[in-house]
Amino acid sequence: MTTDPVEMERRLHGKRLLVVEDEYMIALDIAGTLESLGVQVVGPVGSVREALAIVNREEERLDAAVLDINLRGERVYAVADALLARHVPFIFATGYAELLLDKAYMRIPRCEKPIDKRELIRQLATAMDQAH
Repeated sequence: MTTDPVEMERRLHGKRLLVVEDEYMIALDIAGTLESLGVQVVGPVGSVREALAIVNREEERLDAAVLDINLRGERVYAVADALLARHVPFIFATGYAELLLDKAYMRIPRCEKPIDKRELIRQLATAMDQAH
């Protein structure tokens, strides 16, 4: 597992990542950051229903995901569970304090809002390294 920023960016190139975020500008920012690294962004989508449909449809074609925890008042945990069942690594991108997270998901890496792009890349690369 590397901590070199350039190597982390290289590891994301060509991967398919699901972005689940209900705030339009944040979704565009995350997607733009990932696309600039050669990532194929799936979505972004802004609801649990849409995200679950993609997870079920994409199956083995997803390499990782970025999930906002609160989507229009609904928690994203059903999507997290679907990804865990398929062994797809993911991170939470959230403004929620750690104390507000469901205890079952305390070990999932999270990138706090406002999103630091380098931290997002680092968290994703680390999650993908640990999954393999």
